[in-house]
Amino acid sequence: APAALSQTVIAEYPHPAPMQVTETRDGFTAQNSREVLQVSVCGDSVVHVVARPAGAPDTSSPRPWMLDNAESCPGAAFKFSQENGTASLSTAKLVVRLSDARSNLEFQTPQGESLLHERPNLPRTYLPTNTSGRYHIEDRFGPDATEAIYGLGQHQSGMFDYRGSVVELGQNNTDIAIPLLLSSKGYAILWNTAAFSYMDNHFPLELNFESMLADKIDYYVLYGPQMDSILHEYRSMTGHVPLFPEWAYGFWQSKDRYKTQQEMLDVAAGYRQRHIPLDAIVQDWFWWKNGGKGDPVFNSGYTDVPAELRTLHAEHVHAMISAWAMMDTTAKNYQRMHEEGLEIPGTQVYDATNPAGRDFFWNDFVGKLFAQGWDGFWLDSSEPEEAYPHIGDAILRYKQLHIGSGLEYTNIYPFEHTLGVSRHWQQTTQQKRVFILTRSAFMGQQRVGATVWSGDVYSTWWALRRQVPAGLNFALSGYPYWTTDIGGYHEPFPGAANLPAYQELYARWYEYGAFCPVFRTHGHRDHNELWTWDRVYPMLLAVDRLRYRLMPYIYSLAWKVTSDDYTIQRPLVMDFGTDPATWDIGNQFMFGPAFLVSPVLKDHATERRLYLPTGAEWYDFWTGERTDGGKDITAPAPLDRIPID
Repeated sequence: APAALSQTVIAEYPHPAPMQVTETRDGFTAQNSREVLQVSVCGDSVVHVVARPAGAPDTSSPRPWMLDNAESCPGAAFKFSQENGTASLSTAKLVVRLSDARSNLEFQTPQGESLLHERPNLPRTYLPTNTSGRYHIEDRFGPDATEAIYGLGQHQSGMFDYRGSVVELGQNNTDIAIPLLLSSKGYAILWNTAAFSYMDNHFPLELNFESMLADKIDYYVLYGPQMDSILHEYRSMTGHVPLFPEWAYGFWQSKDRYKTQQEMLDVAAGYRQRHIPLDAIVQDWFWWKNGGKGDPVFNSGYTDVPAELRTLHAEHVHAMISAWAMMDTTAKNYQRMHEEGLEIPGTQVYDATNPAGRDFFWNDFVGKLFAQGWDGFWLDSSEPEEAYPHIGDAILRYKQLHIGSGLEYTNIYPFEHTLGVSRHWQQTTQQKRVFILTRSAFMGQQRVGATVWSGDVYSTWWALRRQVPAGLNFALSGYPYWTTDIGGYHEPFPGAANLPAYQELYARWYEYGAFCPVFRTHGHRDHNELWTWDRVYPMLLAVDRLRYRLMPYIYSLAWKVTSDDYTIQRPLVMDFGTDPATWDIGNQFMFGPAFLVSPVLKDHATERRLYLPTGAEWYDFWTGERTDGGKDITAPAPLDRIPID
C-alpha cells in the first residue's frame, strides 16, 4: 500500500509520444501527436523557437516590430546530431538540445554550461480560446538557483532584479512592456509577441512566459555572454538606434503648462539673459483651440506660431510640441477619423496599426505642425490612453485593431504610433533629424528616433527611488534613450513646489536627471524654471553647467549608441557582471565608461552609502581620492553634490 500510494503521489500527467525530429535547412523540426516544434538558427548566438498545436495551420501573424527575416534571422553554420533520445543543434556559440521523450529544450554553451531549460513535464501548453486559431499559451522554463533577471521594459515596483516576482506586460501610464528578459548568466529570452502577457517567477523553480492570445509560441534565445553583445543582437533583429541632433542632449525646459506664445518666449529669454545653458523648450498640451484636441489650430494665446519659432531659433532654442493620439469628439479631425473608420472602435484614438490611420495623423495633424517649424513632437499618451477617467489598464485588450485582436496586439500601439510619425518626417525632409518624446514603448521602437519618459509619476522620494531601477531595466530592454519628469509630475499636495522640503527633492532629482541620457525637467506646478527654485538655484545652475561641460563626452557616447549598439546609462551588472555584488544594485549606474553615479534618494541626507565594484580602481570625481574596488564606502553627499566616481 505505501508503494502504491507513493506511485499515486508522484504520478505524472500522461506524456505524449516521443517527438520525431528532422533536420531542416536552418535547424530542425520536431513533432508528435500533440504539437509541432521548429528551432531555427538565426546567428551563432541566436536561435528562434516556434511551436504550435498539432494540426494547427502554420500561420505567420504580422510582427512589424521585427526587421525583415534577412536581417533579423540571417542564419549561421550549425551541426545537427541525434543520439540516445536527444537531438542536438550546435553553433559556434550555442548548443540546443531536445529530449525526444520529454519534448523540452535546453540551451547550453559549447563548453557544456547549462544556460536555460524548459521544464520537463509539458513545457509548452496551448489552451483553446473563443477566437478561432488562437490560444492562451505558456512556456515554462527552469532558472537556476542563483541567477538574476532584468529587462522587461519599465515598471514601478522599485525592483531591479525581478527574481521571485510577477511582471505584467501590458502598456499603461508609467508601465512599459518590452518582453525582453536578460539573465546574469549571459542569455536573454525575447518573447516575440505583442499580446497581453506575464512573466511569472513567483515560484522560484519556474520562470514562465504566458500570453492571453496567440497563434503559436514564439521566442528567441540570445547569448552574449556580455550584456552589450545581447543588446547588439537584439537591435540587429529589431532595429538600430539613430543619432539625435546634438541639441537634444542638452537641457530641456518644460512644465504643465505654458499657456501663451509670449510666456514661451519670455521663459526662453529668461534663460538667455541669465546665461543659463538651455537647448530646448516644450509646449505641453491645451495649446489647441477649446474642444479641438486633434486639430492643428491654436487657441487665442498663440498669435503667430511660425514667428514664435523663428524667434526661438534665433536665440538657439529648439522647440517641441505635444500632440495626442486621443482626440476631442468636437474636433474636425475626430469627425473625419470617425467617418472614415480610422479610429479604434470604442475609443477616441486613431488606429496606428492602420497605414491609412498613420497617413491621416500626419497629413491632417502633425505634419501641419511640422511645417510651422517645430523641432520635435511630444507624442503623449501613447499606450494609448482613451477618454477620461484614467483607469491604469492596458485599454487595447478588449478592442479590435486593424492589425488584429486587441488582446493579441495589446502592446504594439506605441511602436506603430511613433513609427508612423518618424517615417512621415523622414519622407518630408532629410535635413532635420527626428526627435520624438513619448510615454510608452515596445520592441523595435528604438529605431524610430524616440526618447521615452517614465510617465506621470508622483513628486515624492518614494517615486524618485523607483525611477532609478525602472530606467536601468529599461536600458537592459534594448532601449538606450530614457528620461523622467525631473521633480515628478504630480504634486504630493497643493503648494508643495514652494516648500523647502520639496525644493530639496527637486534638487536631488535634478542631480540624477543630469546623468540620464536625456536631461529634462517637467511637472504639474506653477513654476519650473531654474531661477524660480530660489533655495537651490545655485546648485541647479552648477549641475546644468556640469552637464554642458560633459557634452562632448555625451555626444560621443551617443554616436557609440548608433555605431556600436552601446548603452549610455548602464546598470553595474553590465560592466561588472563577474562581481555578484552588483547583481542586485539598482540605485547606482555607470554613465558611459567613465563615471559611476550614485544618486541621493533620501531626504536630509548628507552622505551616501555606495558600492565600488571589484576589478577597477575608483577616483572620487570631486576630490580625486583613490579607492580600490570590491567594497562599500560612505561618500560625502551634501545637497550640492551627487557622488560620482
